[in-house]
Amino acid sequence: MEERLNNRQLNIKNMLLKYNAVLILIALIIASTILSDAFFTVTNIFNLLRQLVPMTLATLGMLLVVLTGGIDLSVGSVIAMGGMITAIMIENAGMVSGASMIVILLVVLGIGFLIGCMSGAFVVVLKMAPFVATLATMTIIRGAAYMTSNGQPIRLSTEYETSKMMVKFGSQGIPGIGLPWPVVLIILVIVLMWFVMRNTVFGRLVIASGSNETAVRLAGINVNKYKFLAYAICGMLCSLGGFILTSRVAVASPAVSTGMELDAIAACVIGGASLMGGKGTVGNTIIGVLVLGLITNVMTLLSIAAYPQQIIKGLIIVLAVFLQYITNKEGAY
Repeated sequence: MEERLNNRQLNIKNMLLKYNAVLILIALIIASTILSDAFFTVTNIFNLLRQLVPMTLATLGMLLVVLTGGIDLSVGSVIAMGGMITAIMIENAGMVSGASMIVILLVVLGIGFLIGCMSGAFVVVLKMAPFVATLATMTIIRGAAYMTSNGQPIRLSTEYETSKMMVKFGSQGIPGIGLPWPVVLIILVIVLMWFVMRNTVFGRLVIASGSNETAVRLAGINVNKYKFLAYAICGMLCSLGGFILTSRVAVASPAVSTGMELDAIAACVIGGASLMGGKGTVGNTIIGVLVLGLITNVMTLLSIAAYPQQIIKGLIIVLAVFLQYITNKEGAY
């Protein structure tokens, strides 16, 4: 009887440790609901989800890179560049009949992919440390974003049909439901990422290359190819984030998303991803994004200054990593 009780307590303890990110999220939702009457409203929830779309895209890209054992510090800069390219093309295309948002989106995605390829080449071809390589990319792309507009923000004009479509996409939602179109898009991206990581060779080899690169190489698999693609896809996702951010605020600025890389890394860590590579899931990473988003949202509703928010974020990151350390007795964090 006593042994059965001990086993039950042990199972409960293991379950609590395994799902610590989920428990933190639930606790934050309950606390937010108690602290602010405006939190659990349809308007606030939709606004929160809409605001988190660019960060979610950056974090999903970061997860891919982290799974390979790398890191990408350029995600914020790529978002800024994606937004600048979006605004420039829309303003120029607005004077041309039949201009298509789809064509603009494809160009933006292509540029983000190429930026990611640059980071991947630094890491794979030049054998640079991921931290140094992506720090260089971050600096280069941020500078390029400033150069595209001489350091000035670009506002979308309401004179052109393409601009109007762009703003409608960012600010409106499904008729009758109200779910914002950017949120619909990010749900599709999340589902696609989940499927790729769980059910494709690419997803499995990305995880394997981070967990045991030597074994994967000995199996005759080109690890560098998957590392390279992880950075390239990360760049593409971030440029999509810039596209969506511009549609939401109707303005592109070279200064946006400064520090986004830190939030993306924090969301991955809160979701249980190991910075050593090979460990992390799409579902838990989304939970990490929601945790950080909830902290900012409720403190904004309570009219608390931005500085204390950073302290709270830091404490939650420490708590999440500590719980992971307990869960993983090897503690490779």
